[in-house]
Amino acid sequence: MKKRLILILPLLMALAAGCSSSQKAAGEDVNIIPRSAWGALDPKPFKPHVPNRITIHHEGEYLSPDSSAAEKIKKTQVWGMGKDRNWADIPYHFMIDAHGNIFEGRNVFTAGETNTTYDPTGHLLITCLGNFEEQKVTEEQLKSLVDLLAYCCNKYNISPETIKGHKDYADTLCPGKDLYKYLQDGSLIKRVKEVLKEKYGK
Repeated sequence: MKKRLILILPLLMALAAGCSSSQKAAGEDVNIIPRSAWGALDPKPFKPHVPNRITIHHEGEYLSPDSSAAEKIKKTQVWGMGKDRNWADIPYHFMIDAHGNIFEGRNVFTAGETNTTYDPTGHLLITCLGNFEEQKVTEEQLKSLVDLLAYCCNKYNISPETIKGHKDYADTLCPGKDLYKYLQDGSLIKRVKEVLKEKYGK
């Protein structure tokens, strides 16, 4: 029995290590929760693109910190891929919840989707879960947004000067006044540049 236990323990440790590393499978130096963790459906045929700018959204529905982000993300994907819209996948490339958890969305090299009039081709879409016309962005959410923006700027060779809000391209309140204020006052891009310099030497 002891011999069998000794043989099994290394296997269990390897499996545990694999589960831990899978949480970072989609990102190299930010912790990005993979699609499999929120039960993503397989995408439909998509329009390819190369991201050259980053556009920030809010999901638009009030979401309390106690709500399940994974459940909300899955519902958003099912809604978008339904017969009314027939989108290829969830509309965003990344999603961030109130606790600062970053979730993997659609393939970065596929153009996103929108209910508004702008063409998202070339835009890397990041959404913060919640409605920031009604609620405040949490510190954890904002910090993860800064880290993710810096990561994406570095990985995909995108200038931080291209970081804008959805409302800069379309007639919408998105990403909500409490999130958009960090774009208006320049503090968000300033923080991204600081991380780029400190972490990536740029």
